[in-house]
Amino acid sequence: MALLTIDVGGTTIKYASFDKGKLAHKGTKDTPATLEAFYQTFTAIKDEISKQVELTGIAISCPGAVSKTDGVIYGASAIPYIHHFPIKTAFEDLFGLPVSVENDANCAALAEVSYGAGKDYQDLLFFVIGTGIGGAVVLDKKIRHGAHLMGGEFGFMLMKDKTLSTNSSPVRMAKDYNETHGTDFNGQEVFALAEKGDKDAQERVDTLFDSLARAIFNLQYALDPEIVLIGGGISQADFLIPKLQAALQVVYDKVEIATIMPKIAVCEFQNDANLIGAAADFLAGNN
Repeated sequence: MALLTIDVGGTTIKYASFDKGKLAHKGTKDTPATLEAFYQTFTAIKDEISKQVELTGIAISCPGAVSKTDGVIYGASAIPYIHHFPIKTAFEDLFGLPVSVENDANCAALAEVSYGAGKDYQDLLFFVIGTGIGGAVVLDKKIRHGAHLMGGEFGFMLMKDKTLSTNSSPVRMAKDYNETHGTDFNGQEVFALAEKGDKDAQERVDTLFDSLARAIFNLQYALDPEIVLIGGGISQADFLIPKLQAALQVVYDKVEIATIMPKIAVCEFQNDANLIGAAADFLAGNN
């Protein structure tokens, strides 16, 4: 007896069976261009996994603002055909099994809360650092979606005249650097240039960490989480925590009455986080 857990992305759909905290029978398929093909792909995935294990439900991670109330995915994403209709009901009709649907960043947070770096905490914040800055708010081990399903959209926070997503995304940092210098570096390469003494790269890296530190510091005093977890590709870099701690210390020192330094850590799960978190969402009864 197992769950089928599915992570829907703009380019690929990842899937696996999930039982007793573990993933098995992993696979990937290209994300289809139409809703009809999307349903056909999901049916093929279910048929494939059903030959391996008996399924009791389907847990789905996807982009967009997922409403648990009406089973609709609001907002927008790279997969426009999944939005603005009762897709959860459509999935249940398609599969003939109970289905849960949750936002991908929220799923990644639930993976850490249930099985990973956040399992020993009740209240935490989860940052996903990538093309933009996403995340999740977890209080009493539950996702707080917010009145407009925007809980955890930290990237919208304004840092002077730019958003946090603009200032703290390694992808955008590299893009801005390349536009200035006529180069074609990725974020990792711009970080390396900064280490080698490139002044412009250093300024951009400093802006990234200063903005991220200010956001974390402000949220610490707004929501008072026990810990802040960092995910995304940058979370695998050895320099992340030391540089972020140094930037946080600078902010902390500017606020004389501050007594709490945010506790930060990296996530344990990487590519499997959304699959694991979707299953955790289903098992928590959020289906």
